[in-house]
Amino acid sequence: MPNTMKAVLKSAPKPGADLKQVAIPEVGPTDVLIRVRATSICGTDLHIYEWNDWAKNRIKPPQIMGHEMTGLVEKVGERVTSVKEGDSVSVETHIPCGFCYQCRTGRSEVCQNLKILGVDRDGAFAEFVSIPEIDVWKNDPKMTPEIATIQENLGNAIDTVLAEDVAGKTVAVMGCGPVGLFAIGIARACGATAIFATDVNRYRLEIARKMGANAVLHAVEDKVVESVMEETKGDGVDVVLEMSGNVNALKQGVQLITSGGRVSLLGLFNGDVTLDLNEGIIMKGVRVYGITGRRMFSTWYKAARFLESHLLDISPVITHQFSLDDINEAMELMKSGNCGKIVFFPNSK
Repeated sequence: MPNTMKAVLKSAPKPGADLKQVAIPEVGPTDVLIRVRATSICGTDLHIYEWNDWAKNRIKPPQIMGHEMTGLVEKVGERVTSVKEGDSVSVETHIPCGFCYQCRTGRSEVCQNLKILGVDRDGAFAEFVSIPEIDVWKNDPKMTPEIATIQENLGNAIDTVLAEDVAGKTVAVMGCGPVGLFAIGIARACGATAIFATDVNRYRLEIARKMGANAVLHAVEDKVVESVMEETKGDGVDVVLEMSGNVNALKQGVQLITSGGRVSLLGLFNGDVTLDLNEGIIMKGVRVYGITGRRMFSTWYKAARFLESHLLDISPVITHQFSLDDINEAMELMKSGNCGKIVFFPNSK
């Protein structure tokens, strides 16, 4: 095995990223060294690349970017027992402490001392990555790398959709980025009777159709509230999934939700949000869920079963594949929005 590897770094506190040769990470007694087969871009990675306000306050360069990945186990620490060299694995990117109140009461995904791969420690946009054993997920070896790498991201959509049952219900998905697109497919697989998808990007709205949306609406150019109300005979939808982090989309969703309905919030907003809670939520008896990451590890079992059963086909969302050498081209494409999920291979595929 070589001593160095190719990796994408946030080298300095400014926009952009650099491809460099760095040392292969060390492996502690409870760590697993993984040879990366594929990795994919998340919105968080784009924030770090663009160096937005959140990134400025959270990231400490130099640091390897990236957290969604799959690969083969290259080496294991002396106390590792759950995987062995050669196993196909993916990783849960929330690294919990194991000892705080949340960890000890079954909510380690919101650990008080949580560390995130590629955010608080070196990540997976590289040829190798070292991960604590607790975060390693063993894959079906038949799963292709481009599917295996996005299970983590898929889990966000699963928890957003399945905060409550959606069978027989009408659903509005506000925002058709990759996680919103996954959410459409999950809602369809779980028996939603009508799915309305909104976005400002026509490219992604076309993917929403392929994922099973009954109606797609441009969030600005179309009459979203009027159209959905007409289709639901004035009732509104049973479920709103806010995936965009856009205040206007949230306000549309609150107008669309039927009294007694459910709103799940996954999108992150840029600053404070002003909302008429009295009329939009409280007096309508609406239940609101804040969704962060995935449940460790119940959501991973759901993701694997959705994929292995072929109830869910996420291939329409995977629109582009690049080598890590093309990091800047891929990030610029991500910024444009004219893509679904972008998958990286450490070298040319």
